[in-house]
Amino acid sequence: MSQPPSPAIKGRGAASNPEGRFETVRRQAEDDGWQGALLDEAAPRPRTEVTEERARSVISRNDSPDIGFDQAINPYRGCEHGCIYCYARPSHGYLNLSPGLDFETRLRAKTNLAEVLRLELSKRSYVPSPINIGSNTDPYQPVEKRWRLTRAALELLAECHHPCTIVTKNALIERDLDLLSGMARENLVQVFVSVNSLDNHLAAKLEPRASAPHRRIQAIGALAAAGVPVGVLVAPIIPALNDRDMEAVLEQAHAAGARCAGYTVVRLPYELKALFREWLALHAPQRAAHVMSLIQQMNGGRDYDSDFRTRMRGQGVFAQLLKRRFEVACRRHGYGRARELQLDISRFVPPREASPQGSLF
Repeated sequence: MSQPPSPAIKGRGAASNPEGRFETVRRQAEDDGWQGALLDEAAPRPRTEVTEERARSVISRNDSPDIGFDQAINPYRGCEHGCIYCYARPSHGYLNLSPGLDFETRLRAKTNLAEVLRLELSKRSYVPSPINIGSNTDPYQPVEKRWRLTRAALELLAECHHPCTIVTKNALIERDLDLLSGMARENLVQVFVSVNSLDNHLAAKLEPRASAPHRRIQAIGALAAAGVPVGVLVAPIIPALNDRDMEAVLEQAHAAGARCAGYTVVRLPYELKALFREWLALHAPQRAAHVMSLIQQMNGGRDYDSDFRTRMRGQGVFAQLLKRRFEVACRRHGYGRARELQLDISRFVPPREASPQGSLF
């Protein structure tokens, strides 16, 4: 008997919890003949659980030639937004957790983030360069309301005049406008808001716990009004699913105040391939084959090609069409390039180590 497909779970991106690639135990679901509709009890929705983690280091270094920053911090492991396309899902395998539901429900919060960051920035060997916040998981995901780890990091960076870039798809960033506006006056911050569609119904399935598209556009406006340099990332673009909104996103974001733009195409590394195919079967079954065909065309015939030269933008005819459309729309609205703004590293002052006796000077 074949395994029945997993039903969609309201408010979650993944519908199942497959084993990570490092796990040695395999689990197989079997149909015992009982239909869920006949049972008295409804299956409980998975709740978000956050575990405190004491990090030994928090700054990660990057040497990938297709990524525009050298170092990054991520306050959280896992992301409650639940974006089904998230390339970071497979990283949960290092915790012996699933890239599926575990990634969006079993989170880790680095509660000593600011403390460890202070120690790393105060090292004599430290060489300052802009730190990206949100390279792997969103720093303003819903649990940030309680844990405030991103704000703690920003307070420290502002204290020592250290530049940073931020990537988010949550309007919660408006909470920190007081810090961001001050840093912007010293040319210490640049924010990128990710908006890949204007379709609320699609976004609710693709990115179930992220801010709605119109709220992200409003957040762009709030950042711009506060004097914070802000750009829009049309990312990821999924062919035959959300690519139709590219020009409209660029138009509305520019009208709100975005002055630079970038885009990437969807990437499906490791276990993400199967998770995304499962999502397509549940939410876009009539287009599933067409979507995957176009994705494969952009990846040399495979679901994913990790080549640094092509993984962000794809290859082939459809990828070239996306590139051309993006360039034309950017010229029409007068967008600059995302890397044109050079943040100021000359203001950096190493933070003082925390001391119970305080400082005399």
